[in-house]
Amino acid sequence: MQEKIVKAVVLLAGAGLFAVYQHFQKPAEPSAPARAPSAQVQTASPGASTAQAVEQIRQASRNPDAKFWTTIQGKVVKLLKDDRDGSQHQRFLVEIAPDITLLVAHNIDLAPRIPVAQGDAVTIKGEYVWNNRGGVLHWTHHDPKGRKGGWVEVAGKRYE
Repeated sequence: MQEKIVKAVVLLAGAGLFAVYQHFQKPAEPSAPARAPSAQVQTASPGASTAQAVEQIRQASRNPDAKFWTTIQGKVVKLLKDDRDGSQHQRFLVEIAPDITLLVAHNIDLAPRIPVAQGDAVTIKGEYVWNNRGGVLHWTHHDPKGRKGGWVEVAGKRYE
């Protein structure tokens, strides 16, 4: 199962999250195809279905410039320790397809902790950002400046 997990790193102020996630990352395989950089930032269409979002994330995992807003559905497969460096983040892994598991980094300095447990079904709106493990979803909370923002729904309740 470990090789199926796509983990991600959020590059945030202080890069504290990077150091934590390095521990969880598997080294890149030498036979992996070369990643072609792209100058264009991808954007998810607001009406994209779950299947379209999964396919967009699958394709983005091969594009180091991938960064876009999306809404996904999945199952919480692992709870991780909070990242306490800089802005504090609640961290957990969500399986959105049998071969795709994303890291969710939810800022608990700006939003309430989400009462998730392993096995919970969740719907998440956030910003997908590429890394060498496939990506991370962050901005899963309101934006105090009102520019952008996401949310997490679990058990019929939305957390922003």
